[in-house]
Amino acid sequence: MQVEIWSDVICPWCYIGKRRFETALAQFAHRDRISVIWRSFELDPKAPRHYPGNLNERLAKKYGVSLQQAAAMNTRITEVAKEVGLAYRLEQARPGNTFDAHRLLHFATAQARDKDAGERIMHGYFCEGLAVGDRAALTRLAPQFGITEDAALTMLKSDDYGAAVRYDETRAAQLGITGVPFFVFAEKYAVSGAQPIEVFAEALAAS
Repeated sequence: MQVEIWSDVICPWCYIGKRRFETALAQFAHRDRISVIWRSFELDPKAPRHYPGNLNERLAKKYGVSLQQAAAMNTRITEVAKEVGLAYRLEQARPGNTFDAHRLLHFATAQARDKDAGERIMHGYFCEGLAVGDRAALTRLAPQFGITEDAALTMLKSDDYGAAVRYDETRAAQLGITGVPFFVFAEKYAVSGAQPIEVFAEALAAS
């Protein structure tokens, strides 16, 4: 059975949802029959490579709230992340355009490194202050999921895998997906958001 997951590498609920789904999958009796396909989704396709300022300032501007309210939002989601074993350090987060990160993930998929790549890039952004829109930063990370720096840089300097990212996004639009994470089980059942582990377990069983 195929499970497709649309997500963005700078979406905090996507990383939490990833953990919850993986926990449900690990407990699923027929997990060896499940094929997981990660799909690209950009929260802000028009984002610059680097945003000025910190994440609190970015959130305050995006949602029209105060810096204190933005900080409270980050504190809340950091606490939720802890529940699934993720140590978010959002005060260090360096958001930016994620198109190149998604291209690198498709490249990793072609090398059968997609599971390691997705985990490493998300951990880098949420926990280590990875500048997600910086090609040099992504290149330095690549050897940690089995791709050489030279190969990663050569790919990022090209237009390779751009069409693959756009295909995922077009399919998301056709399915009416407007937010992530979004999970599609066997093209029959959909789960929107970082739902509890039990919800993912039920979707796996029903599929």
